[in-house]
Amino acid sequence: MAIEAVISIGLLLAVIYFFFRGKQSKQLAFIADYQFPSSLSQKISTRYPHLTQNDINLVFDALRDYFHVCNQAKNKMVSMPSQVVDVAWHEFILFTRNYDHFCDKALGKFLHHTPTEAMATPTLAQTGIKRAWRLACAKENINPQIPTQLPLLFAIDDKLNISDGFKYSLNCQDKSSPNFGSGYCASHIGCTSGCSGDLGSESDSGLFDGSGDSGGCSGGCGGD
Repeated sequence: MAIEAVISIGLLLAVIYFFFRGKQSKQLAFIADYQFPSSLSQKISTRYPHLTQNDINLVFDALRDYFHVCNQAKNKMVSMPSQVVDVAWHEFILFTRNYDHFCDKALGKFLHHTPTEAMATPTLAQTGIKRAWRLACAKENINPQIPTQLPLLFAIDDKLNISDGFKYSLNCQDKSSPNFGSGYCASHIGCTSGCSGDLGSESDSGLFDGSGDSGGCSGGCGGD
């Protein structure tokens, strides 16, 4: 009888697990395929008139990436690292019915707007930015501690020449970088304490508990 109870509990847990996995897969597919209101392009263009339609489509891709990251964060706060994507998000919220429907299908809850946020200093990252970095890197199969490229969410402001945007550099020690001496050092976001050989934990503790953000990362430890 005891064995049957254990088996029943095991089967129940398996059903619950696959139910939520299936639900999340549908949410991520909904995010990836979602088409934003057509008039949203004009709203973004008004703020940034130099952007082409292809540029705005890239902004929409980055906004989908942000919602994907929020889905993966499991109710934990994720900072918005891009100014232009933040503008698109804010304008999207003003389409209240569309946004409410989107949140229900994509996240299962209403996602309140969190203002765009960069690192506290060029080499010091807050928890929300660290989480955004880790999950954005995971989406694009980038090692967050030894990145060879920036995920779109962190690259787009510089890529689209957003005048009030946040610009990140893989290696802030690289004098050949166009952002040398300015912007934010993305290589420090994924650094563990000391940043030398020990890759540490991928959880929200350890790697993302605020230790080692500015210490022991000289020489661009996260750069290629």
